Amino acid sequence: MRGAEFAELKAFVAVVDRASFARAADHLGLSRSALSQVIRQLESRLGVRLLNRTTRSVSPTEAGRRLHERIAPMLRDMDQAVAEAVGANARAAGTLRINTLSMAAKKVIAPRLGRFAQAHPEVVLDIVIDDGLADIAGEGFDAGIRVGGRLQKDMVAVRLTPDIELLAVASPDYLSRSGEPRTPDDLGNHACINWRFPGSGKVAGWEFTKRGRRAEYVGEGPLISNHQDIVVPAALQGLGILYAYNDDGIAEALRDGRLRRVLADWSPTVPGLYLYYSSRRYLRPALRAFIDCLLDRDLNGDDHASPSQPPGVP
Repeated sequence: MRGAEFAELKAFVAVVDRASFARAADHLGLSRSALSQVIRQLESRLGVRLLNRTTRSVSPTEAGRRLHERIAPMLRDMDQAVAEAVGANARAAGTLRINTLSMAAKKVIAPRLGRFAQAHPEVVLDIVIDDGLADIAGEGFDAGIRVGGRLQKDMVAVRLTPDIELLAVASPDYLSRSGEPRTPDDLGNHACINWRFPGSGKVAGWEFTKRGRRAEYVGEGPLISNHQDIVVPAALQGLGILYAYNDDGIAEALRDGRLRRVLADWSPTVPGLYLYYSSRRYLRPALRAFIDCLLDRDLNGDDHASPSQPPGVP
C-alpha cells in the first residue's frame, strides 16, 4: 500500500470514529477542507461513496460501514504496536485528551494543574468538561473520568476518590415554608429541583435506601437543568429540594447553614470517581503520568497500583 493510500484510509477511519469532519481534522492536524479532499480522493480511487454528508452530520454508507469494520481494528492494532515498541523509553509528551465530569474537573484535576505542567512541560492537556457519558474511544479521548457506576464496559478503571455520598438538601427558608420530608413518600408534597442527563435528555430519578428497602422517586418542581452551576444556586435561593452528589459547593453551604440536609437516613453512597481508558489501547506515558499526578504518586513515589474495577464494570 502506498503512503497516500494509507493516509486516506486513516483519515476515513478518523471521520467515522468521530462522526465529524471537524473533530477528525483536529485529531489529524489537517484543515477541514484538506480532510474533505482526502476523503474525495479515497472515494474516487475506490469508485464508491463511503460517507453520507449533511450540513450537520456525517455517517458511513453501507459500503463505508463494511470498510470501516474491516480496517479500523487493523489500524488500531498498528498504532498500538508502534506505541508499545517505543513506549518503554518514551517520555511524557504530546496532547492528552481527557473527558471529565465538571465535579471531577473542579475537585481532582484543577488543584493539580500547576504541578503536572511543571513536571511534564511537553504534555498539552486538552480537558473537555462533559456531564454526559461520552464514547471516549469513538470521540478520540485518551481517558474519561466518571462516577463508577456509569462507566462504559470493556474499560480499565482506576479509582480516584472514595465513594461519594448523595444528599437531599434545601434552604432553611424553603423548609420553613414547606416543612421537612421524613420519608421519600413525603416528596410528593414538595418542589423538586431535577437533573437532566446531558446526551440522553433523561431526567434522573432519586434513589433512596434504608435497611434494605429501596425507593425511587421522580419529582416535579420549578427547575430542571444539566449543570451544577444552576441547580445548586436554585436550592440556595429556596426553589425546592435538590438531590445531588456531595460536591464542594454543597458541603460549604451545609457548613455555613445556607443549606440543610433532609432524608439523611435514606440517602446512600455511590461509587466514587474513576479514571477509565480503553483496555484495547496502550497506556501512553503522558496518561500514566497524569494518573500518577491525580493519585499524588508523583509526590510520594509509590509504585503503580493495579487498576480497580468499580461496581457495574466487568
